[in-house]
Amino acid sequence: MMELFARADLVGRSVALMLLLMSVVSWVLILRKGWLLQRASRDLPLALAAFWQSPDWAVASGRLPALDPVGLLRPLVEAALRVDAGSGSTLAATGERTARLTRQLRDALTDVVRRLQTGQVWLATVGATAPFVGLLGTVWGIHEALSAIGSEGAMRIELVAGPVGEALVMTAAGLAVALPAVLAYNLMGRRIARLEADLEGFAHDLRELLAPAGPHP
Repeated sequence: MMELFARADLVGRSVALMLLLMSVVSWVLILRKGWLLQRASRDLPLALAAFWQSPDWAVASGRLPALDPVGLLRPLVEAALRVDAGSGSTLAATGERTARLTRQLRDALTDVVRRLQTGQVWLATVGATAPFVGLLGTVWGIHEALSAIGSEGAMRIELVAGPVGEALVMTAAGLAVALPAVLAYNLMGRRIARLEADLEGFAHDLRELLAPAGPHP
């Protein structure tokens, strides 16, 4: 590969570097997010069970840091506890308590889900564009091979086989970059959807618990 890179022109090297950048960033995201989602999927059921089995809010809140290290439930609990903390001088603190609680939980849930989805757009973009970037390198390589034939004025197999073979490597490289990104995007998307469903259920249960005027935490 280094020999191919050394023989490539500016366009070929630019395409190769772009594919390398896409691959490196994608794998960093895949490994980091894979670890995060694996831990969240393992810890969330335990944290939910421990929270609802707690005798009071103080115990429940104290258990979360250890059982929810990823920090999926804590933003929702903190949002629920803030519902009575604001002053009535702002729009966010006006309205019925149930409406304020719903708004606080919705905003917290949106932030948590957005954090879980970080990197998904990049993986989708790489999966969709990397094959075309590789194809660009292939087309350019074939163009260079045909230009070499034109300058020689004669068709010889050695003028075509090497450059065309090297050009096709770009297509293979584009596919090699895209496939892991597409697989990771789909697998992580399913896991994020399951976590989001659990978090929505938890937010709903918190709202049902705290929606009446009492009990206040």
